[in-house]
Amino acid sequence: MSNQPVKKVVIVGGGTAGWMAAASISKLIGKNIDVSLIESDAIGTVGVGEATIPTMITLHRLLKIDERDFMKAVQGTFKLGISFENWKNVNENYIHSFGFTGKDCWAAGFQHFWLKGKEQGISSEFGDYCSELQAAKQNKFAVIPQNGLNYAFHMDAGLYAKYLRKIAEMNGCKRIEGMITEVVTDTKTGNISHVNLESGQKIEGDLFIDCSGFIGLLIDKALHTGYDDWSHYLPCDSAVAVQTKSVADPIPYTRSIAREAGWQWQIPLQHRVGNGLVFCSKYLTDEQATETLLNNIEGEPLTKPRIIKFRTGQRRKHWNKNCVALGLAAGFLEPLESTSIHLIQRGIIRLLQLFPTQGISETDVAEFNTQMREEFLNVRDFIVLHYHVTERDDTPFWRHCKNMKIPQTLKHRMDLFKESGRIFQKDNDVFAENSWSQVMLGQGIMPEEYHPIVNMMSDKELEGFLNGIKGSVDNLVDQLPTHQQFIDSYCKAPLM
Repeated sequence: MSNQPVKKVVIVGGGTAGWMAAASISKLIGKNIDVSLIESDAIGTVGVGEATIPTMITLHRLLKIDERDFMKAVQGTFKLGISFENWKNVNENYIHSFGFTGKDCWAAGFQHFWLKGKEQGISSEFGDYCSELQAAKQNKFAVIPQNGLNYAFHMDAGLYAKYLRKIAEMNGCKRIEGMITEVVTDTKTGNISHVNLESGQKIEGDLFIDCSGFIGLLIDKALHTGYDDWSHYLPCDSAVAVQTKSVADPIPYTRSIAREAGWQWQIPLQHRVGNGLVFCSKYLTDEQATETLLNNIEGEPLTKPRIIKFRTGQRRKHWNKNCVALGLAAGFLEPLESTSIHLIQRGIIRLLQLFPTQGISETDVAEFNTQMREEFLNVRDFIVLHYHVTERDDTPFWRHCKNMKIPQTLKHRMDLFKESGRIFQKDNDVFAENSWSQVMLGQGIMPEEYHPIVNMMSDKELEGFLNGIKGSVDNLVDQLPTHQQFIDSYCKAPLM
């Protein structure tokens, strides 16, 4: 590949992906590395990745980010999960929450104990055994040290990029304003040697990080890496987004509301609400989608509706030659499970773990690509699950989703759960057993059997076990303040 030691890293593009990479590299390994980021004020960012999952807390700990300071800066609220409304069927809802439901044993997840209890009429709803889910339903929240609630954030993506930029620049990253007019590759190696700016400036680098968004300026336009298109599994190809004034206290979860040809998101921040409709243009025009969204929002619009076009899939290589793609440049999976920022973070962490200080190695590149590809595939399967396992047949879109061909990897997971209640977490799968259980049960897959180890408990012991867990959950949630009360005391942002 390249024996050239990596001394100069050039990040192309700002936004969440660019500034996450810049802050992480400059602060965590950047003492002897020159880090610069090129962005143009004339190019906007997509800027709608405003809901996260709990893995983000790990990166913040590495960066020594003070949570209160961060939450104030990004006008943030807390998130305990996602409410899926109308997905299984119209007017049927469930919550996919963070954390754990009940208690597992070495041989079987909690769903096996719950299934036997259900058979005997002593189990209540599956979600009644999860603290995060019950707190979300009751609009309560608190940060509790040691085995407390698992949570993530809702945040303003534009403000988050600014926050990360400060961290990056404090640690030596240089921001270069300008529009790239040419990406120049080495005729012998095929590596990117430099980029030329509209100003005439020439920016050289040893390692380039492409955060240029859907356009993939380096990874696609210069290196022609190729793209695996997954639109046959995920037919939505468009979104319309709008911000609105808040009309109520923020809830501690994201809302995902299935509509006739897609789904609507609702993300409450301290100062506003982020709204959008992800849809399939085969069944809905941009104008119809905009009308659907505007008819289903609360509060006065603060922005004009903005249409975003996309193609689900991933690059055939996330790392090609001396270029690593992150964020939308690496691939796109619709934000149904709020995984966009997580996948950026995983790309950054893997790059830092395999950082080519002494030169780019084929082995390291292959390992990076294998891990990133697997993680994207696992997230893809999880998202396809929501669309395919549905009882809805009220519109052409939902009939298509219900009858479409699905990946064999997903079919195996569904069959395994339906037949035996079993779930095995794969390598590089961010979603653990509890996530798969909640969504499969929520979408209507009910296992036919439970693990025989459950029968080691007498009926009376099982009833005591289930009641004990539910009692602990109820006791914890009863003591929590409301989400708004906690924000007011912990991280109230100044008025904008």
